[in-house]
Amino acid sequence: MSDDAPLLRADDVTVLYGARVGCRDVSLDLYPGEVLGVVGESGSGKTTLLNALSGRLEPASGRVVYATRHEGPKDVFALTEPERRFLMRTDWALVHQNPRDGLRMGVSAGANIGERLMGVGWRHYGNIRGTALSWLDKVEIEAGRVDDLPATFSGGMQQRLQIARNLVTGPRLVFMDEPTGGLDVSVQARLLDLLRGLVADLNLSAVVVTHDLAVARVLSHRLMVMRDGGVVEQGLTDQVLDDPQHPYTQLLVSSILQV
Repeated sequence: MSDDAPLLRADDVTVLYGARVGCRDVSLDLYPGEVLGVVGESGSGKTTLLNALSGRLEPASGRVVYATRHEGPKDVFALTEPERRFLMRTDWALVHQNPRDGLRMGVSAGANIGERLMGVGWRHYGNIRGTALSWLDKVEIEAGRVDDLPATFSGGMQQRLQIARNLVTGPRLVFMDEPTGGLDVSVQARLLDLLRGLVADLNLSAVVVTHDLAVARVLSHRLMVMRDGGVVEQGLTDQVLDDPQHPYTQLLVSSILQV
């Protein structure tokens, strides 16, 4: 696939919850190696959009198209459920706000990483364990914790383990839902630095949903501002945050500056 073609495209995506609008008429293109930040208050539609883009919530109208490795652009919701699950195990990854939602809490740290490898066909125990150890090192977890349960880890360590579990199979596209939410400021800073480095080193594309404009500035190349289910402003991240044009974006930025 050419880098000139979008990896992910949304065309006029609208999601309804009965009579209530989750998001409406959202269109976007995401290119290889690009990180898109989606910001807005609670209830703005950003998580609904993320769920639609990641194939977990079918839109009432519009479509989501992903450029698959071997068959080119495919409508995500025209895929079968097994095809979507396989995509999520291989080409896609999802980083939850609460790492417990993305980890198997009853198995060891190494097994959490190894399970994803086994899901794509790895069978050699030595290779699986060696790769798990390598990824623990990448996310700054001591090798000696490989056999420990995630429940014995701090929240920041659990989030780093979830990231290792997600990235070990070499996905091209990562969906992140408030990846630093609920963490202390110092832990957030360390995690953001790690995420930024991994995204760059692995040439990942990502959609990052956050209410934290500082997180969006650090991680994203482009920014989309949502309110009441619609997009009110979008552009290069620094441009949007340094010179916001829409009154709502101006309010968001000014509220951060006043804290």
